[in-house]
Amino acid sequence: MVQFTLNGNPVSLDVDEETPLLWAIRDHVDLNGTKYGCGAGLCGACTVHINGRAMRSCSIKVGDVVNTSITTIEGLSPDASHPLQKAWVAEQVPQCGYCQSGQIMKAAELLAENPNPSRDEIIRHMDGNICRCGTYNRILAAIERAAMEG
Repeated sequence: MVQFTLNGNPVSLDVDEETPLLWAIRDHVDLNGTKYGCGAGLCGACTVHINGRAMRSCSIKVGDVVNTSITTIEGLSPDASHPLQKAWVAEQVPQCGYCQSGQIMKAAELLAENPNPSRDEIIRHMDGNICRCGTYNRILAAIERAAMEG
């Protein structure tokens, strides 16, 4: 049994410890907000927080997260009231929406560490989270809005 906390709730899973965390979350806990993108930790679609740090869940073995606290997009705010989620809607960020949960989770890490980042700090922090629709300007605007509105 692999045990960890997921979105504030204790979880015990009877899975092979080599299973990627992404598949444990999606297939065994049925939380589908975290997306599979590249499977190699390169795109960011699968980003979750592990003990408050944004990490790529496709490249982390579930055996490596025993006794940690994991937050997915579903746990960021169950009612979509997180400032980033509201800013994402206000700035009309999503097109296909596939990368959005990973983008929001990465941005949430930044704002938790630095509630008032500069534009350059946002760009540097978000580097590596890929949006195949190219909505980077809207993503940037949403993060700036969330920082401003808190």
